[in-house]
Amino acid sequence: MTTTAQSTTTAQTTTTAQATASEVLPDTTLLRFATAGSVDDGKSTLVGRLLHDSKSVLTDQLEAVERASASRGQNAPDLALLTDGLRAEREQGITIDVAHRYFATPRRRFILADTPGHVQYTRNMVTGASTAELTVILVDARNGVVEQTRRHTAIAALLRVPHVVLAVNKMDLVAYEETAFAKIAEEFTAYAAELGVPEITAIPISALAGDNVVEPSEHMDWYGGPTVLEHLETVPVGDDLAPGSARLPVQYVIRPRTAEHPDYRGYAGRIAAGTFRVGEEVTILPSGRTTKISGIGLLGEPVEVAWTTQSVTILLQDDVDVSRGDLIVPTEEAPALTQDVTATVCHVADAPLTVGHRVLLKHGTRTVKAIVKDIASRLTLDDLSPHPYPGQLVANDIGRVRIRTAEPLPIDSYADSRRTGSFILIDPSDGTTLTAGMSS
Repeated sequence: MTTTAQSTTTAQTTTTAQATASEVLPDTTLLRFATAGSVDDGKSTLVGRLLHDSKSVLTDQLEAVERASASRGQNAPDLALLTDGLRAEREQGITIDVAHRYFATPRRRFILADTPGHVQYTRNMVTGASTAELTVILVDARNGVVEQTRRHTAIAALLRVPHVVLAVNKMDLVAYEETAFAKIAEEFTAYAAELGVPEITAIPISALAGDNVVEPSEHMDWYGGPTVLEHLETVPVGDDLAPGSARLPVQYVIRPRTAEHPDYRGYAGRIAAGTFRVGEEVTILPSGRTTKISGIGLLGEPVEVAWTTQSVTILLQDDVDVSRGDLIVPTEEAPALTQDVTATVCHVADAPLTVGHRVLLKHGTRTVKAIVKDIASRLTLDDLSPHPYPGQLVANDIGRVRIRTAEPLPIDSYADSRRTGSFILIDPSDGTTLTAGMSS
């Protein structure tokens, strides 16, 4: 759990890091984060309160929420309706699908994903957290840590989300007692530490009343840490922008074949990791051909350097065969090719995943045929023990599998790169996503 002193130090370090990074990496002002938690823990209300109190709600949106709340006989606006957009969500008072919202403060821009709490929608949490740099996990102060809390924490750990916030909600219903908060924070921190979560910050809140969401609470003077918004504004971002092995999955080959550009051949894509420079020797995978970068185009302008998250067009010195699905990497940092993929997976489809299941494996921009050779274990979330050789994984199960691909893939370890160490398994008959995987 982050103490007040630690929060101050983190904020100072963050400010210095952001000032340095912003001179080079403009995207570090954006934070992607997700909310998660059990049913009725108040995720949508927290998001609504965050949007409302940070003045990120348009007048017509608020008026629509006020009308909907009044029609239900509620005296005050139900802020959860700001994110629960589906008719079924409004009628049942639950979140079914991932709701994305975009807002900004003077200090930072945000993309948030409000994910469902029901166990049957756990797979939606995987979608919401897969690109998040921070996850807010809510716990009802009256109920403490429950099974779904542990499940969401395990998924956040497996997805290697760099920052986890424990928001102990509904503190107003336990008389804002410090002991209630401390007990939950201690239990959660111990569990998350077992999973290897790198950073945990615990914040006591009341999303309904607005305590410690945007403004500090007058009812919890015993708490000296940041509010939720303050932490979101100051937490270090851009972990994937740190120096690492550069990777560019090729999405499109540009061949104008015009009188002005008769021989132009560019390879377009979004840099998944690391930095590329003009003049650098690169290898094309899976062919293994080597050449040098002769130019980099960014937003129609030539640049000497490009880095993670930028969408670029790379020009190569030699006329080598490069297609969609290939991976451009610095020669000195080329990953090994493999047809045997061992991974931790979260199964998201209604139909089970079984040994011998024939699938399509999509890694980056490349899709190949594959077969599930082995399901080594299924994770038991109560005590984090593996259940060996379960034979199959059903919806929302987390397990260890071994997959054999028809073609070699340049797949990284997920520990080294969240983007190029991840993949999905697809049903070849109808294109349904079956499983989200993280390579070992």
